[in-house]
Amino acid sequence: MYVIKGRRVNIRKLILQDVYDMQKWGRYDNPLYFNYNFPKLSDDETKLWFKLKMRKKNSKYYVVFNEKNTLIGYLALRNIKKFRKCATLGIVLDSNYINKGYGTEAIQNLLKYFFYELRMKTMLLKVAKYNKRAQRCYEKCGFKKIKEYIQKMEIEDINKYKDIIQQNIEDFYFDKYKNQLYSYVYKMKLDKDEYTSIQTN
Repeated sequence: MYVIKGRRVNIRKLILQDVYDMQKWGRYDNPLYFNYNFPKLSDDETKLWFKLKMRKKNSKYYVVFNEKNTLIGYLALRNIKKFRKCATLGIVLDSNYINKGYGTEAIQNLLKYFFYELRMKTMLLKVAKYNKRAQRCYEKCGFKKIKEYIQKMEIEDINKYKDIIQQNIEDFYFDKYKNQLYSYVYKMKLDKDEYTSIQTN
């Protein structure tokens, strides 16, 4: 049962079968986006992954379907703080469906649900400084950058990123310390009042 219905996308809560289906998604070839590739899991690992997600009291998980009823995305509301009425957004799309406007529409529909159905006040997110495509999507939805910080990248072999680091080091996307790679990250924010203002203009 969909909790959110849009023009091209529909969104519902995550179920176990979705975790199996997400493992069939296309792969991101660029090393910078390897973390967006859904891992290949055994049957037991798949069930455990789902079970651990469902146990988290301060998180909600959803999946996104396109107009052909194909599962194309995964949404998370993490670090939900009920008293402060805020949460942190996470989103991953099947690589076969990026750059088609689905991510923007999914977020826009989720925002309406988040602010008016769940009665929340603030949505936060973080995005790598090098991820310009994602930043444009978030800004289109109304998010604004409020902070820049540096974050350790979870990678096994820094040498795989040597060329990418060299190409982007002058843009301050990355930094290295003791053979560990760090990425510059933006924290972004959208409040309900700002969202409402955008919708009425």
